[in-house]
Amino acid sequence: MSDAVVYESRGDLGVLTLNRPDNRNSMTPELLDAFAAASAAARADAGARCIVITGTGSCFSAGADFKSMLQRDDAARPLTPAERSFAMYEPFLSVLDIEVPVIAACNGHTVGGGFGLSLVCDLRIGALEARYGANFARLGLHSGMAISYLLPRIIGVQRAAEMLFTGRLVEGDEAARAGILLEAMPAADVLPRALELARAIADSGPTAVRTMKRTFYRGLGWDVRAGAWAEAGPQAASLATADAAEGIAALLEKRTPKFTGR
Repeated sequence: MSDAVVYESRGDLGVLTLNRPDNRNSMTPELLDAFAAASAAARADAGARCIVITGTGSCFSAGADFKSMLQRDDAARPLTPAERSFAMYEPFLSVLDIEVPVIAACNGHTVGGGFGLSLVCDLRIGALEARYGANFARLGLHSGMAISYLLPRIIGVQRAAEMLFTGRLVEGDEAARAGILLEAMPAADVLPRALELARAIADSGPTAVRTMKRTFYRGLGWDVRAGAWAEAGPQAASLATADAAEGIAALLEKRTPKFTGR
């Protein structure tokens, strides 16, 4: 079987590909471990001036695999519930450590933790026919992956509140109008356009771009990991509720959930 995530160096560009289309590039242990390794390869690629992250199949990433796991453990020591929730997102959060610009080429549906992965990238190009968003509330869950931190900073408070509190997913054209995506286009054109944009970045002065990226986020007071940690405790608590059990069961059974507030 091919690797769950593949990193490919293309001269001064790098392409990191989520490669489990049969499982919608969901956050299984296999994919998360492979993503951590591929992200480390991207960071170690001294020749790379821009990185593109994409997926294979009809999904960029559908987020958690509700048939697999919603938290991660550590063989070295017992983790608190909040730590287990945070550990689920650490591999995707490693994108924050890539010094060069990172473009998400959202080839398909980009949901939940997969949506969070796109938000930690610097730029996003997406498919018109795909859906985007964080449907945690529709599952009786608190958001994770710093989405409640990032989304209002990217698209504004009121629009982010509507998306998060309803769990509504938006299609590509609305995602572009809202500012989630820089551009939306047919799925077949997403990766070529992302590579074209990556080429324009790579043709700029590499030292200037790297240092500008640091200055840019420092000026914004960007602390995404702190945002992710702030979500970890409430998400862990929400996982223990009857509403979460109902929301997840309803998702797997393809029915509307009936929440009770417990």
